[in-house]
Amino acid sequence: MHSVLQRANSILAYALSVLACLTFACFVSTVFLDYVTDANINTVKVVVKNVPDYSASREKNDLGFLTFDLQTDLTHLFNWNVKQLFLYLTAEYETSNNELNQVSKGNGCALGQDHIESANKNITLTLSWNIIPNAGLLPNIFASGSHSFQFPVEYTTSRM
Repeated sequence: MHSVLQRANSILAYALSVLACLTFACFVSTVFLDYVTDANINTVKVVVKNVPDYSASREKNDLGFLTFDLQTDLTHLFNWNVKQLFLYLTAEYETSNNELNQVSKGNGCALGQDHIESANKNITLTLSWNIIPNAGLLPNIFASGSHSFQFPVEYTTSRM
């Protein structure tokens, strides 16, 4: 006859094996789903301000402000294995120093000295997301559809 500790150990080992199998089944049931969707992005207001940088040298830098309209349907992304959805919008542009510059920021798009070069070039907005699952891989997915725009050459002096 087995002792109480041996029986508890057997029950715990069996329960953990069942939970591991269920977690793997959770992963397999959603790993092959297609999470790509269309995104319609439009710019509403694009302005550039020349503001002083109070953090270091006090020289003026260009700061781009962008108001955009985003329409997409993300309901099919949610299933029982999705814990959280992390969305971010990325602005991509090219300068003479760097072939690819990417900015992903919430309140402003600080372009520094490169704005003078990139003012007349296209800046492309793309929507991406990470799906944080309960079990499985952490995919990085890009929406199909993007929007290109240009920052104006002249600065604005009005308050935002």
